[in-house]
Amino acid sequence: MAMGLIVGNWKMNTTVTSAIMLANAVKVQIEGQFGPEVVVCPPYVSLYSVSETLRGSRISVGAQNMHSETNNGAFTGEISAEMLAQICQYVIVGHSERRTYFSETDLFINLKLLAALSAGITPILCVGEKREDRDSGRAHDIVSSQLDANLNGMDLDSKIVVAYEPVWAIGTGQSASPEIAQDMMFHIREILADLLGNQSEAIPLLYGGSVNEDNIGVYVSQADIDGALVGGASLNAGAFCRLIANASRTER
Repeated sequence: MAMGLIVGNWKMNTTVTSAIMLANAVKVQIEGQFGPEVVVCPPYVSLYSVSETLRGSRISVGAQNMHSETNNGAFTGEISAEMLAQICQYVIVGHSERRTYFSETDLFINLKLLAALSAGITPILCVGEKREDRDSGRAHDIVSSQLDANLNGMDLDSKIVVAYEPVWAIGTGQSASPEIAQDMMFHIREILADLLGNQSEAIPLLYGGSVNEDNIGVYVSQADIDGALVGGASLNAGAFCRLIANASRTER
């Protein structure tokens, strides 16, 4: 599994206390083990506590969201990349739940991505089609459009991660088949090569959408899937660590 990366997105779950306990349990269980890079993305209120809990471990910390403004200012309730930079190495941008529930546009997501890069944070850009897009044969076109808009203005040597999350598979228990996922990942590789040239080969591609310890192997065994963006399965330390172990044992 080249450039392996497993990201746990805790979404709107855990209190500060339970987040610390979960982070510590994952740290203890994978300590000393060889395997993919691991990132956990707790809610804002737990970011600092979790980052302190994981200090010195092999686990990195990411935020689930951020604002596009690069300067401090009158944006009540928002968090800037500058604020996150001291405690986070990664940040998720463009997740379908943000696009759907908060009407985030491709332009807004592009500004977030550029702000994250400016602050030295690696953005995990999420792209993916809705069920009606796939059924109508437009899945490739939708993802191509998202990538083209979301990566606009990015320096060719920027460090990013791209996660393919078909909207119809997120939190539904209905994961995309390995063949569907690989087909889209190959398409994403082609689009990234057109946009970024040879630098695109270094960009990890993750699959997300009802990933668990039982099916992770069939995804990371695909030629163009470098890891996973994991939702619900990352909220149980044992299940998440077994998923990580299964990913590390898979060859392609």
